[in-house]
Amino acid sequence: MHSRKEAAAAAGRYYVGVDVGSASVRAALVDDSGTVVAHAELPIRVWEPQQDHYEQSSADIWAACCSATKEVVSGIDPGLIRGIGFDATCSLVVLDKQSQPLAVNCEGENHRNVMMWMDHRAGRQVEHINATQHRVLSSVGGAMSVEMQPPKLLWIKENLPESWEKAGCFFDLPDFLSWKATGVTARSLCTVVCKWTYTSDRGWDDTFWEMIGLEDLVKDKYEKIGVIGADVKGHNLPCENQPITARVALICGTSSCHMGVSEKPIFVPGVWGPYFSAMVPGLWLNEGGQSATGKLIDHVVRGHVAFPELQSKAAASAHSIYTYLNSHLELIKKSLPVGFLTVDLHVWPDFHGNRSPLTDLTLKGMVVGLTLSRGLDELALIYLATIQAIALGTRHILESMEAAGHAISTLFLCGGLSKNPLFVQMHADITGKPVVLSKEVESVLVGAAILGACASGDFASIQEAMAKMGKIGRVVQPNHEHRRFYDKKYEVFLKLVEHQREYRSIMNSL
Repeated sequence: MHSRKEAAAAAGRYYVGVDVGSASVRAALVDDSGTVVAHAELPIRVWEPQQDHYEQSSADIWAACCSATKEVVSGIDPGLIRGIGFDATCSLVVLDKQSQPLAVNCEGENHRNVMMWMDHRAGRQVEHINATQHRVLSSVGGAMSVEMQPPKLLWIKENLPESWEKAGCFFDLPDFLSWKATGVTARSLCTVVCKWTYTSDRGWDDTFWEMIGLEDLVKDKYEKIGVIGADVKGHNLPCENQPITARVALICGTSSCHMGVSEKPIFVPGVWGPYFSAMVPGLWLNEGGQSATGKLIDHVVRGHVAFPELQSKAAASAHSIYTYLNSHLELIKKSLPVGFLTVDLHVWPDFHGNRSPLTDLTLKGMVVGLTLSRGLDELALIYLATIQAIALGTRHILESMEAAGHAISTLFLCGGLSKNPLFVQMHADITGKPVVLSKEVESVLVGAAILGACASGDFASIQEAMAKMGKIGRVVQPNHEHRRFYDKKYEVFLKLVEHQREYRSIMNSL
């Protein structure tokens, strides 16, 4: 890796991208052409004290950010590093009035001060918020997600009154990171618009916070949740590449986000937004998502009785378990295309509730077509069916966006799952759309570095930095000969949730 650093030294300009995921912190040193010249990754701890409670430590996260950054910049003249950008999950960080960590748990463990995005403890609170039918909900797909910040804040107020009284600051995790790096408490427009109900045209809506029971935030003039760093209204920022509105960026890791932009606001039931300038200046963002994707695949594979056999065979072949599973599927397919092996095996993937487009926290996972087989073949098939279910869920989200007015022609995939060729091909085949992969595998880190590059002033706009530093790698085309099969799979997919709701209705009639 150091040879890449040396080769890039002539450029003389570097940027650091830091990405905080659910289980690890990653950092990359990126040159001004968008090439990753050094990369590091460190784990971060997750506490799960009870079901649906997921917590982290902001001190642990920041320490990992510092260590990973130091590793990637080692040997580089600090004067050549022009900027740093952060991206992170939409987890809630709670600090006291002295800016120290404050507990988000009943045990009073202050170091566990981060309520993760995937934390679903505030189910009752989000039901209360959605029952208000307040106008701000129209900008989050018609119903707020339990993963957003208002229900988490309300849960803390109702369940941890001591922490609520001591609280000095509530940060979205990306804003916490920029505060740690700069000492500036200004929030980004992206986070407060997408997860906190701030709107670009009207700002905070006092009546919403008062209606849901968080009127004390209004009295404090929102000091604890958001001094906004920049106002984009009236700037008429240029968007040079208008075809970007035909793309959906799919960020697929522990969970998945589906990001699409439009020139005019589009309201999509069950899909967050529209948010003005939250991702690309001057354009409206809609954000769909699946609450468990990489985590779901891992859960299904590691929980199978044949997992120890898979683990040992993968290790013996010096491959990852997923590379081995992909190879095993090729062995057992015989004359069939790999995807057709699941003709009798179907999965509904909402093991952690549905984020989009159904916005139903109560939905559960479903598997239809199990046998008594306990071997590696069966594990490979359930793995394949799970990947297909995630891709079918993406199709469900895209169709909802298109029905509302988006015109989507292409998927741009990034994140950990984009490294899995089976995952990528299934998304192409099942959606019927070409999938574009970045030239740099660590494209999320390049994206964070692009933000740092914009902050440095080296580029006139985000669009200019994107054009210079974002490079297309390869395009995976859908196999249209398989379209009829996946249309039938999709028909079954939609039947599964229809049946689940029927079963629930039957049981509720007791």
